[in-house]
Amino acid sequence: MDRGMTDPSPSGVRRIEASRVKEIAAHLDGDGLLAYPTETVYGLGSAATPEGVAHLRQMKGRSAERPFLALVPDPEDPELAWTPAGRALAEHFWPGPLTLVLLDPTERFPPGVRDDEGRVAVRVSPHPFVRKLARAWPHPLLSTSANRSGGRPAMTADEAAAALADRPGADRLWVVEGGRLPPSLPSTLVDCSDPVPVVLRAGAVPVDRLQTVVPGIRIQQAHVNTSSSDPAS
Repeated sequence: MDRGMTDPSPSGVRRIEASRVKEIAAHLDGDGLLAYPTETVYGLGSAATPEGVAHLRQMKGRSAERPFLALVPDPEDPELAWTPAGRALAEHFWPGPLTLVLLDPTERFPPGVRDDEGRVAVRVSPHPFVRKLARAWPHPLLSTSANRSGGRPAMTADEAAAALADRPGADRLWVVEGGRLPPSLPSTLVDCSDPVPVVLRAGAVPVDRLQTVVPGIRIQQAHVNTSSSDPAS
């Protein structure tokens, strides 16, 4: 057994060191699932493909009407429709715990990431592992919290493995060792698909900081809160 990989559990879940980015990239290219540390909680992800969406939804137990977000490697992604406000927020807060909802006019992302209105939720993560992986594997990485839908977010690799070990597709899951993550609010979620951005969920980036960059930003009060059963999304 490779020293960078531990033996699988009876369900097939494997643990891998965060330094093994080339192996992890190959795993994602091969339709693998990955639990990994982010700046908020342990995420659960896959390649942004129809197959990846299907495998991720099955493992998560998530309803079809809720799309997944994507961690993107490039804050200047030219295929997404950037409004001036969206670009200003990205330039100021990325990499960071700010998720932006943008239009995907070229349909780069599959259904399940792109919603019925043609929008996708994207973020550039500042976590060292995710940044290192982005250099080795420069593709969008789907992200949801590494737990069953409605469960407690995982703050350690052990918690992620325990939550997902008996889920469908566990034999294709690798869990990255990233230590215990500090407590964190979920990412702040802002819809930038229209010229005037709207805060859909308050979180790790305070609204007053957003307002210093985009003074006209609106707040959708009915949906703004600092709690979420799925903080990585």
